[in-house]
Amino acid sequence: MRRIDVRFVAGLTVSTLVAVVTAGCGGQQGGAAKDDAASEVTCEVTRETRVGIATGNATGVYYVVGNALAGQLSGATGGKLTGTAAETGASVQNVEQLVGGQYDVAFSLFDTAVNAVQGKGSFSAPQPVEALARIYDNYTQVVVRADAGIRSVADMRGKRISTGSPKSGTEVIANRLLQAAGLDPARDIQAQRLDLTKTVEGIKDGSVDGFFWSGGLPTGGLTDLFTTAGDKVTFIDITPLLPKMTELNPAYQAGTIGRDAYRTATDTPTIVVPNVLLVRKDLDANVACAITRVLFDKRDALIQANAAAKGISLQAARRTDPVPLHRGAAKALQDLGAN
Repeated sequence: MRRIDVRFVAGLTVSTLVAVVTAGCGGQQGGAAKDDAASEVTCEVTRETRVGIATGNATGVYYVVGNALAGQLSGATGGKLTGTAAETGASVQNVEQLVGGQYDVAFSLFDTAVNAVQGKGSFSAPQPVEALARIYDNYTQVVVRADAGIRSVADMRGKRISTGSPKSGTEVIANRLLQAAGLDPARDIQAQRLDLTKTVEGIKDGSVDGFFWSGGLPTGGLTDLFTTAGDKVTFIDITPLLPKMTELNPAYQAGTIGRDAYRTATDTPTIVVPNVLLVRKDLDANVACAITRVLFDKRDALIQANAAAKGISLQAARRTDPVPLHRGAAKALQDLGAN
């Protein structure tokens, strides 16, 4: 039997969950057989296999959708393929631990994924990762206390600002936005590197003035904040910084946080970036194919978990360049009729 047995141990910091992996039954930890590259992809998983899925903060959409995906794998594969989703710091950490063999599937912001395959940004060398599919978009949600005197990112100078969990995609985007506004993240703000749960708590108790969050709509943590704090918090428009952001990475695009997302008074223009599901290049092609099929065959179940999954579509699934599609995923998308 091949099995990937993922155990999770809570770390000592609020922003990190450390995953410890052990191999069971002497099998491979999700790696492909030596002749996998030449074998036919059937999408059939013939041996019991467990995959670990790296998601993000517990009150974020990655975590919710990741758990929903994990829950659909067994029924769709006759019990051969099972999954366990884990809370993590998100994108950058996910890629590092995916490559390290601690997980087998990882949610990632597209800009982080591009940096990973190109060996740029947070990565000193190209990482051996490929995509299963492009999925829904993440919305950059910049929220401030209404009484903090912050109307733009530049106004964050000297303020207590949460830039997200360490090694998260949110932190990458936050630091880039601050730099685009002419601020040094290490010197010009009082940076609070907090996960979303601690960030929301900080806004409520007054210890945090504002924060950056990159996530799907709606994100549970923000729903809680806007429901309980009401007009004491507000979004700010960051789209004036979009030209500088697109110079760094063309993945950044204009978008809108609709008023219905959190029942705010108005829509808020913002910057969006797609998400991708990543795997190691050596993941068994049939496992990769099966997971990709479940992602689309069980899309309705994922939408029930969080409405952001409505953005998962066959029309966009292949649009992962320059991150290559895993050959197992390419087979699944071909069979599903993706464009």
